[in-house]
Amino acid sequence: MGFLVAQFLTGLANAASLFLVAAGLSIIFGVTRIVNFAHGAFYMAGAYVAYTLTERLEGGFGFWGGLVLAALAVAVVGALVEMLLLRRLYQAPELFQLLATFGMTLMVEDLVVLVWGPDDLVGRRAPGFKGAVEILGQPVPSYDLLLLVLGPVVLGLLWLLFHRTRFGVLVRAATQDREMVASLGVNQKWLFTGVFALGVGLAAFGGAVQLPRDAVNHGMDLGIIVEAFVIVVIGGLGSLPGAFVAAVIVSELNAFGILILPRISLVLVFLVMAVVLVIRPWGLFGKPDAVQRAPAATAIRPWRPLVPRERAVLAALVALAALLPLGAGPYLMTIGAEILIFAIFAMSLQFLMSGGGLASFGHAAYFGLGAYAAAFLVKQAGFATLAAVAAAPLAGLVGAALFGWFSVRLAGVYLAMLTLAFAQIVWSLAFQWVSVTGGDNGILGVWPDAWLATPARFYELTLLLAVVLIALLRRVLLSPFGYALRALRDAPLRADSLGLDRMRIQWAAFVLSGTVAALAGALYAVLKGSVFPDVLGIPQSIDGLVMVLLGGVGTITGGVAGALVYKTLSIWLMSQTDWSKLVLGAVIVLLVVACPKGILGFMGDLLHRRQHPPPEAPPEAPAERAAEVHDAA
Repeated sequence: MGFLVAQFLTGLANAASLFLVAAGLSIIFGVTRIVNFAHGAFYMAGAYVAYTLTERLEGGFGFWGGLVLAALAVAVVGALVEMLLLRRLYQAPELFQLLATFGMTLMVEDLVVLVWGPDDLVGRRAPGFKGAVEILGQPVPSYDLLLLVLGPVVLGLLWLLFHRTRFGVLVRAATQDREMVASLGVNQKWLFTGVFALGVGLAAFGGAVQLPRDAVNHGMDLGIIVEAFVIVVIGGLGSLPGAFVAAVIVSELNAFGILILPRISLVLVFLVMAVVLVIRPWGLFGKPDAVQRAPAATAIRPWRPLVPRERAVLAALVALAALLPLGAGPYLMTIGAEILIFAIFAMSLQFLMSGGGLASFGHAAYFGLGAYAAAFLVKQAGFATLAAVAAAPLAGLVGAALFGWFSVRLAGVYLAMLTLAFAQIVWSLAFQWVSVTGGDNGILGVWPDAWLATPARFYELTLLLAVVLIALLRRVLLSPFGYALRALRDAPLRADSLGLDRMRIQWAAFVLSGTVAALAGALYAVLKGSVFPDVLGIPQSIDGLVMVLLGGVGTITGGVAGALVYKTLSIWLMSQTDWSKLVLGAVIVLLVVACPKGILGFMGDLLHRRQHPPPEAPPEAPAERAAEVHDAA
């Protein structure tokens, strides 16, 4: 009994830090609509800055003051980021802000290594809280008991801030209807800056208070951001009590899951999130979203089939790519095949996001299902390479049919988070079902047959499949089915009135998209000769999103251009510098600011302006000019 009580108290102590981070994320999203992927980076920065300050400041006052100063310092940085970067992106779709904050995350990861080094840092113990208190015969760290109090205290302070101050009233009003707040004359710029700084400060304080409990390391950001998103979604966007309750639920699941259900401990949290979203899509304490949000993508201008001149250019580019084996070595052929595989993967996500306006944060699930299916078919069933690649997409089809059936019932961020939950469930199964998947060791020896073993031959096969699949998806988007899908994206009420079956059409799009992504995964497994749980992980899904957004989510094939640029740049930077994430993140941020419509969207605008120059202003009438001369005189 004593052990269970101690475990319960440890879970509550973890909940305090999680609540701080999730509360900041919820406040920022509720007011500014920013999906702040850099929130975990600010959490990590808070821990690192707190480490430096507490090592230099002496005494108990120096330690506690160091934690608070770290949160304030990072909050100031957050305010500068909002003013210099995010203000430029408020009019862009929400996912562009996600891309910009993702670029910032990459930059911060390398910056902390540059400043504090690659090794883990162990901070000082909290003065006055170094020992343990015995409860029912079990020692419980006294610092954990302090955190037990900290969580409710911060919740109470935030409640007072939002219910007893003018700032809080404005923030709550902006959460419900920020356009109405603007029409009342409230300076939204400073309101947004204040909210963003407050949210970032809470995240940094959450990282700082972890200093006496855990070592500071440069992998803290990705670990916390996923849990923070899960808590916000379970609790309900914009609900601080919901974030607190959800933080307790998630922390206790983590604390007891490893004891009661060790084989599925990693999946428990995501199972709970999936169940909550299916039963109550707006979270436990949230309310249905009254704000009409823009879809994930809207076409810059009506899409059309390629004209003969464009087809000729495209055919020339494909022919040029087909001739590459004549002059390139095996390494370049392998890199080329990998880029083509990710072009297929990105195009499958582009089909879903651009055509249906359905943002998926877990598209790697289908890529990974295809990769594992191909590995099983080659290693266990003895399939030939082509037969395995042809059959493996069935796994993606089944997965997309199952997950898509639940996902299309939601919209916006909730839909994206449910797809993330399903992807994490599949990842957890691959990671923990060691007897079948090999766990972290993966499945090795998935090499192609002898006739396909040369890099040039595999590249040619990948190029052929990429051209066929990308053309197929593009053709579907321009078919009657594609028109219906886009109608549901742009005008769902009108589409419903016309009798279009929204769920059936979007579900079919999910299935097709997942099947193509699985085919890309099967090719990837054969190319690498192995498959690991990483192919199902969150970074893989984020890579797909980055490719689509970079190429242009409002375009018909932007994902292909995004994949070519992103993969080429990331592979080249890794071979040229140790700070590849810093440079890549900076490039992504610059591209988002300079080309908010993506690379193809930017090029399309240039081409459109050249073909349709603005009309010249009509010459002034002589009488008007005479009147101006008279007035001037």
